[in-house]
Order: sequence, then C-alpha cells, then structure tokens
Amino acid sequence: MKKILFAAVLLAIVSCKKEEKVIEEITPLPVPEEAVSNTECFQAVLKKDTITLSIDYKGSEVPSGKLTYNFFEKDKSDGSISGKMQGDTLFANYIFSAEGQTSQREVAFLKKGDTLTEGYGDITDDGKGNVTFKDKSKLKFDGNTVLHKIACKKESLKY
Repeated sequence: MKKILFAAVLLAIVSCKKEEKVIEEITPLPVPEEAVSNTECFQAVLKKDTITLSIDYKGSEVPSGKLTYNFFEKDKSDGSISGKMQGDTLFANYIFSAEGQTSQREVAFLKKGDTLTEGYGDITDDGKGNVTFKDKSKLKFDGNTVLHKIACKKESLKY
C-alpha cells in the first residue's frame, strides 16, 4: 500500500509540474563577404589638377564607382569604373567621356591604409577600344599620383 501511495504522489507531482520551455540562443549567421557593401571616396590635388574617385566595394568586387580627372586647362575625363581587388590592388575598367568621345582603359590603384596610389605601365590596344596593361606585374606605383581618403559627398555616390 505504501508503494501505491508513493507512486500516486509521485505521479501527481510529475503531472502537476509545469513544462519548462527551453529557449535556444540563436547565433546569427555570418554575412558573406560578397554581401557587405562599403563605399569609399578618395581625392588627389596635384597643383591645379584634381583626381576624384568613389568606389563601392562588395567584398573584393568593385561593381561600381566614379572616377574623374580634372586637369587644369585640359578637357575633363569623367566616367565609371568596375573591377576587383586583387590583394591590395584595385584593377578596374574605366569607361569615360573626354573631348566628346567615349573611351575605356584599364586602371590600377595600390591601397595602403587610407590612400590609393595610381599605377602606370605599358599598355596595349586591341584596336576595338580596349586598352589594357601589357603586364600587370610590371606596373609602377611610384607615388606621383596618391589619392587620399575623403568624406563622400552625395553627388559622388551617383553612378
């Protein structure tokens, strides 16, 4: 009889006990590098010449940007870029308007901290308007054209 009474009391205790809810902590999934977007703007003022660059990074991709060469007493070169970061170097296609014509050429910028240094080297033209570097490994980043990071202006973000 004691066993039956003990079992009944135990059964009553177990059945009256409220169900405890277990809340699992949810850890957010990491955002893929390609999905993170970051816009940066740079400018170089070389005597009376100004070069302005705004780029939109998505991971190592640079899907869009705006590059302007405003040389004193010469035609302005203004256009868009798209390309990719390869290590610390941005290689991009620059499609621009200058002297009433649309052209394109490859550009390269070496990133060091808050600066971009433009690279120069021998180029090749395929006759179809595609101007590219002959050998990217031989580019010179001599420091003559260094763009410094600046605050982006709203108009510089329009592509």
